[in-house]
Amino acid sequence: MSAAALAVVVVVVFFLALYLLQRYGDLRRQQRMVLLGTLLSWYLCFLIVFILPLDVSTTIYKQCILDNGNRPFPVTQARQSNQTKNKSSVNPTVSIPKVCEEPWSYIPDGILPVFWRVVYWTSQFLTWLLLPFMQSYARSGAFSRVGRIKTALIENAIYYGTYLLIFISLLIYVAAHPQWQLSWRQLQTIGITAANTWGLFLLVLLLGYGLVEIPRSYWLLSSYDYLLAKTYFKAAKVATEKASAEENLADVMEEVAGVHEAIRFNHGLRKCVDTIIGKCPAEYQEELVRNAESSRGEQNVLPTKGGLFKLHKKVISAVQRQGQTLVKWSILLEQAFHLEDVAKSQSSPLRHFTHSFPSEQNHGWVRRFIYTPTVEWYWECVCRQGFYRLLAVLLCLLSAAVVWSECTFFSTHPVLSLFAVFVQMAEKHHNYICIEMACFVSILFLCFCVYSTVFRIRVFNYYYLVPHHQTDAYSLQFSGMLFCRLTPPLCLNFLGLIHMDSAISHQDRIQTSYTSIMGSMSVLYFISDGFYIYYPMLVLLLCFATYYSLGSRCLNLLGFHQYITDDNLTSDLVDEGREHIRRERRKRQKAEDGENRRWAWRDRYGAQEGAGRSRAGYTEINDDQSSPVTETKNSVITFRRDGEEEDEQHRSLLRGHYSDEGSPNRRSTGGRYLSLSPSRAGIFDDV
Repeated sequence: MSAAALAVVVVVVFFLALYLLQRYGDLRRQQRMVLLGTLLSWYLCFLIVFILPLDVSTTIYKQCILDNGNRPFPVTQARQSNQTKNKSSVNPTVSIPKVCEEPWSYIPDGILPVFWRVVYWTSQFLTWLLLPFMQSYARSGAFSRVGRIKTALIENAIYYGTYLLIFISLLIYVAAHPQWQLSWRQLQTIGITAANTWGLFLLVLLLGYGLVEIPRSYWLLSSYDYLLAKTYFKAAKVATEKASAEENLADVMEEVAGVHEAIRFNHGLRKCVDTIIGKCPAEYQEELVRNAESSRGEQNVLPTKGGLFKLHKKVISAVQRQGQTLVKWSILLEQAFHLEDVAKSQSSPLRHFTHSFPSEQNHGWVRRFIYTPTVEWYWECVCRQGFYRLLAVLLCLLSAAVVWSECTFFSTHPVLSLFAVFVQMAEKHHNYICIEMACFVSILFLCFCVYSTVFRIRVFNYYYLVPHHQTDAYSLQFSGMLFCRLTPPLCLNFLGLIHMDSAISHQDRIQTSYTSIMGSMSVLYFISDGFYIYYPMLVLLLCFATYYSLGSRCLNLLGFHQYITDDNLTSDLVDEGREHIRRERRKRQKAEDGENRRWAWRDRYGAQEGAGRSRAGYTEINDDQSSPVTETKNSVITFRRDGEEEDEQHRSLLRGHYSDEGSPNRRSTGGRYLSLSPSRAGIFDDV
């Protein structure tokens, strides 16, 4: 069972990482090395989170064996009776210690240490060496692999030099103490401690934000008025961002047009120009070809190869940014339309959810048989509010437990950490399933608070995770770096909360296989006895700052507009976003009305048109091919002279709909022009 549990977890975690990568990245367009590096980093971090509860239960089982005199297997009934008689004769009041039962997910000795060593050092290699190099490689504007590698090495020289300087400083500090003799194991411990210290510093910042923002966001999800106002606010910001991205792309395309006109096809740099043009949108490529044909006599300044590198990088960035803003705009429109539909359905006496644009909804079997309009009305208008508020209350209780445990986990007598209390109670009863569930729920909540913050934050236009396959390679790799740096200290912090890390709790018990690869923190006692214990208490101050939105208010003062309910600028942006949504709604409504009219005229005149063609509008091929065409043209001319203006409008609608379906606006396979007029009774009587 243990091998099956481990195999199932490994497979499930892989598909979870693959799903997230498919949601945020583009598996078809982006480079294979970028996708592989990001997938591997996410996969290893998720593995640590999901396997750690199994490591905890296995360690508790080993501790039970040690405490009960190395008796891992249940004893026989005869042996139990003999032991009972002997013990009762000596001391009748002493109870027999329970024999340890092997947990269902027990992992044999020797597997977990090797597993953790491979996972940990692979993730550290990715986050400190490979992914920073691949970030620079992906953003490079060079046209060859050698050029990109050279650019990446130059950009990361300062990056690697900084970390080398920090490591040398720590090495000198340890070597200055004569009582410490350096060994390879101690050097590993110094490196691990430095990496975990950096990760813990960032972890507490993200955790303090997520512990408050996650429950509050789910509570606010129950208020449609708040969601609609915030959607209007985002729409105003995204509309400005979309206009800026389109303007930036147009400016970059002007530079590309100048380069395209300056460098002709016989020039040595023409291959680089073709590569740049291939990264441009299709409509701009066609425009570049037309402009080049109309201005062949003009002479522009020839750019250098370095200038082409920079232009290539600008084109990639501008196209990616414009695509991201378009996707964000479409998502916001759908959210705004849906929230407005919910507001209308709540005030409607009919218990039937009505969409403004039903043609755009997914009409699959789920919506036809399960998530029907009636079920959707009950969920959106009745059940959703209570469900999200109940979920927010549960998350709030978990956040309070985490904050209390972070401030008291160093106390072992008495035990004040709530997570340690739960685990120790389950350990006394040898309930390994409860131990694993408590560990899994706790660490999953911590990861949810931290990872969701990583997915939400945005660092200008350099780092931003956008769904619907719009995340660029730099942001994907940066998220992989953050995951690999945050997950190991997060797991160590969790083990400290449940008093399974002897370096913090100072208890004489068996260590988990995960902490065994971290080494003894006594090499740097000021970190193990000081920073690791007292710095997590800062999460309490960060929670208060997040609760009062101090960070958002500071960003708002600096010019980065945030949604603050009691701010005048926020109200103005909400009104502006409402106007944008109304304009888009009118535009989409007109388009849908036109489409409905086309379908109505098609249904009304489709049968008559087919009959008219069989009688006179369509002519079979014969030896004399000029006469039928002439007669058809004459019929069209006669109809156009005698027809009314309304009929002309109807014909234009029919032509717009059938132009791509092979009816009146194109030639037939036999060389005949089909009739452009709808088939009414009496139209072809003069033929």
